[in-house]
Amino acid sequence: MYRAEFDKHLQNNSISNSFILFGESHFLIENYAKKLTNIPDASTLSLYHDEYDAKLARAHLSQASLFSDVNVLFIKSEKKVPKKELDELVELCEKNKDNIFVYAYFGSDHKTYSNAYKNKSTMCVRFFNPNHNEALQILLQIAKEKDVNIDKYSIAHLLNIHNSDIALATNEMDKFSVYDKEITTKDIDKLVWGLGEISLDDFIKKILLKKEFKEDLQNILEHGEDEIRVLTTICSYITQLYMFNIYIRVNGRANALEILGYPAPGFVVDEKAALSLKIKPNTYYKLHSLLLDSELKMKSSHIDKSAILLSTLIRVQKLL
Repeated sequence: MYRAEFDKHLQNNSISNSFILFGESHFLIENYAKKLTNIPDASTLSLYHDEYDAKLARAHLSQASLFSDVNVLFIKSEKKVPKKELDELVELCEKNKDNIFVYAYFGSDHKTYSNAYKNKSTMCVRFFNPNHNEALQILLQIAKEKDVNIDKYSIAHLLNIHNSDIALATNEMDKFSVYDKEITTKDIDKLVWGLGEISLDDFIKKILLKKEFKEDLQNILEHGEDEIRVLTTICSYITQLYMFNIYIRVNGRANALEILGYPAPGFVVDEKAALSLKIKPNTYYKLHSLLLDSELKMKSSHIDKSAILLSTLIRVQKLL
């Protein structure tokens, strides 16, 4: 099932006692796993990554707890738990409804769990990366829970600073919660540390305007940013420009709400519209092909990722 259906089960209190959480959004997997395992006074065993031990996991769900009526087992791993062992853990929950088992799978083999337990009460939930509007709603809810006074436009600005990384944006909420006032975009620019300091948007614009960028790239990487993430962010930015380009050529003007799905400040729209028209449609195709090929190289080889990134960005400027 997907998140929307699972949310209905949570609202109606019709959930099972064993869960397999998987999918593209690690943030949502982690978030829902915390909700499901947060059982007051339960006897909880958490096994992360290489800590997983089949005998220990079985024993925890098999034994009667001395201090609680509920045994909670939480397994979090990028590696798949062997099918036979997973079946045994699920079966222990089928036999004893006081058990709770949550398996958070952070790997990429999503097909394995899509229909894994149709004949069992186990709930297999796939979490996709939230789109912009979904991310806004999630962060608004988190802000409400943490008593942070912030509107959706400021949250959109925060997401933009962190390149739509909802996990990074969520981490900022604790920082904002100590302020007894409304958090504005100006406050965010002052308080947020990370890509906001480096201004990744400005970095991308330097590349697209064929300006010198090597010092900025070094600064970004020294701040701990991952090369693959920098590359995918540039690719997303160019995709957005291509959407502007197509829309303007068809309609004669830019409309952020229709292009992006949310309103944006006028100066941002004008800037992206102008930049999008500087690139020819055929060049967009070449840029995407180059960036996607480079991303694949980074993910499938042991070559220096920084070297691949630098080489790719130089080639990007040659294509423009």
